[in-house]
Amino acid sequence: MSASGGTKAIVAALGANLAIAAAKFVAFAFSGSSSMLAEGVHSLADSGNQGLLLLGGKKAKREATPEHPFGYGRERYIYGFLVSIVLFTIGGVFALYEGYEKIKHPHEVEHWYWPVGVLVFAIIAEGFSFRTAINESNEIRGKLSWSQFVRRAKAPELPVVLLEDFGALVGLVLALGGVGIALLTGDGVWDGIGTLCIGVLLVLIALVLAAETKSLLLGEAADVNEVAKIREAVVDGETVTRVIHMRTLHLGPEELLVAAKIAVQHDDTAAEVARAIDAAEARIREAVPIARVIYLEPDIFRTSPTT
Repeated sequence: MSASGGTKAIVAALGANLAIAAAKFVAFAFSGSSSMLAEGVHSLADSGNQGLLLLGGKKAKREATPEHPFGYGRERYIYGFLVSIVLFTIGGVFALYEGYEKIKHPHEVEHWYWPVGVLVFAIIAEGFSFRTAINESNEIRGKLSWSQFVRRAKAPELPVVLLEDFGALVGLVLALGGVGIALLTGDGVWDGIGTLCIGVLLVLIALVLAAETKSLLLGEAADVNEVAKIREAVVDGETVTRVIHMRTLHLGPEELLVAAKIAVQHDDTAAEVARAIDAAEARIREAVPIARVIYLEPDIFRTSPTT
């Protein structure tokens, strides 16, 4: 799967969340709705998250140094993991606390038209952002399901934006339901229940993001299709007869390390082996363009003796 930073989706989400956050805080000031306060903090946290993703993408472009010879591609994974922490603490935990307080000390929602109007506006804006993220993801998703795409994507930005926008849309519906029931019943407890549901949702999404970005930080191999392409590209059937063993590792979303021990003919000269290795590296880069760091070690293949 090719990697993509999803910059268009990030910028769209950032613009939407900043506008929505401002509107929600205004609605909270006029109505006193805890759902509006929780949703405002959620949108503000999401705006910060998009800023982190953009910053991570910029830092990842730095040139390699003697101290970091493989470059800074994993910066994008680090900032993706920070996003999950921010979403968990500022978004989820705050919403849980605010919901608990509202249930414990309920009060009626005032000026109901503020929260309802803002929620409708927010659903439209988030829908636009979500649609942008879906369109960008579809360009690289291929035949994968959405859950497979989130699990297998090597670039963290699009899965993060997708899950954030999905959580935001569901959260807005929950907030609208909480405010609506509170208005119909005159019982502010429902506003608090809606806020609690938003908190649970955000915590769950944050945990999913943390698990996925943790796996990327630990170091993931290339996609199975890319591994197959690399194996096929290495062997020329003449000098290089087989791959004895191979390891791949993502140094970043768009940079792959390939290390392999390859079998060569026992009577090949050093010059012939060197030319075969150069040719194999060229074939690998043609088959999988993100394979930028390649180490091939020639060896004589020996089958285990039978007894």
